[in-house]
Parts: sequence; structure tokens; C-alpha cells
Amino acid sequence: MAISDRHKTNGDHSMKLFRLCPFWQAATNSSSSSSTQNLNHSHNGGSNSSRSAAVNSSGLKSTTVSSVARSLLPTRRRLRLDPSNNLYFPYEPGKQVKSAVRLKNTSKSHVAFKFQTTAPKSCYMRPPGGILAPGESLIATVFKFVDPPENNEKQLDQKSKAKFKIVSLKVKGGLEYVPELFDEQKDQVTVERVLRVVFLDAERPSPAMEKLKRQLAEAEAALEVRKKPPPDTGPPVVGEGLVIDEWKERREKYLARQQVEAVQ
Repeated sequence: MAISDRHKTNGDHSMKLFRLCPFWQAATNSSSSSSTQNLNHSHNGGSNSSRSAAVNSSGLKSTTVSSVARSLLPTRRRLRLDPSNNLYFPYEPGKQVKSAVRLKNTSKSHVAFKFQTTAPKSCYMRPPGGILAPGESLIATVFKFVDPPENNEKQLDQKSKAKFKIVSLKVKGGLEYVPELFDEQKDQVTVERVLRVVFLDAERPSPAMEKLKRQLAEAEAALEVRKKPPPDTGPPVVGEGLVIDEWKERREKYLARQQVEAVQ
């Protein structure tokens, strides 16, 4: 009986303290709720960060894959060359010989081109550069001095180390060609081809030699056309017949007016 009364007294005392300090319950509830919110926030934040990290990693992977794919793709060329890989020269030691290559703009925009060579002292091009409109083509002439053979080498066995590179650049229509265009836009320059030198026997007929002769003849004809002065664009001169016809028309009008005045 005494034990039960003691428990009851302690219980009543605890209830009184609980009623006197109600903020304990509020603090306990708020602390538990805040702990739950912090747990949920940390969980959501972790999932969001992991999700953003996954998105960033996937975007990085896609960018890396696309850049690698672009690097593996062949370069899109703006010019078509004929011949496409070699420059054919007649083998005449101790002389300056000529070759030819046709360039055609196969793109939909204006394209500037320029020749480069590893032997500028013994090789040069005509024209060294220019601008081609879409679909336009020209034949360029390449000049090279052929060194005499060393150590009694056989004809055509001499290998030339000279190479020719043709670079291109997309430009706007109506722009005047200057070589500095390629220095100003280096990141947009495309290497079209690197042509190596191939010697042909000038005394032995071959399809390559016949084609070279035709291209050289076309290049010379085109050069003669460019040398001609432009046509005169001045005011047209009235022909003698037109002057006479105009004079007759005026005379007839004058006579008709005189007859009308006489009748009146």
C-alpha cells in the first residue's frame, strides 16, 4: 500500500512538472520534426546532386563522343582537284618544266585558295591564289626547275622532295583576294590536298602526258583571255543610220505643221 502510494505520488509530481513546463513537449516535437526534415532534405539533396552529377557526366560524355566522332570523320573538302594526288612534270634535267592542275569549287559559297610549296626557290605557281565562286573552276600552272641527276642516276629514277599543298577558306562574295586572309582566319583554313611530284618521260607518249599537254594548252588560253583589256563600257555611239532616220522624222513633222498652218 505504501509502495503504491509512493508511485502515485511520483506520478502526480511528474504530471505537475509536465503541466508546468509544456514547452518541453513542443521542443521535443519540434526537434523530432526538424530532424526528420533535415533527414529528408539531406536525402533529397543527395539524390538531386547525384542526379545533376549524372546529367553532367552524361553531357560530358556526349560532348566527348561527338568531338571524337567529328575528329574521325573525313574533312569536308571545298575544292575538287584534277589530278587529285600528283603533279606530273616532264623530266628534263637542268630546265624549268611546267605542270597543271584544275581546281573547281564544289561548295555553295565563295572559296579562297592558296598554293604552298616546300621548295619556294625552285617552284612557283600561277596564279598563286584566288577566289572561286560556287561551281567556278580554273587551271593553275605550276613551274619547277629540275635538278640534274646525281651519281649518274637513270632518267626518271630521281625522286623529288618538293611537295605542294593547296589550302582553302570560305569567304564572302565580292571580297578581293589577298594572301593575308589565311593568316587572319587560321582556324577556318582547310588543307585540301598535298600533291607530290611525279616525273614523266617527255619522249614517250602516255595518257598522263597527253592530259598534261591539254591542260597546259587550256591554261595558256585562259591566261591570254585574262591579259586582254576589258571591253569599253562608255556611252554607246549613235550610228549614222539612226541619225539620218531621226532627221527625216523631224523634217516630216515640220512639213506637216507648215501645211496645217497654210490651210488655216
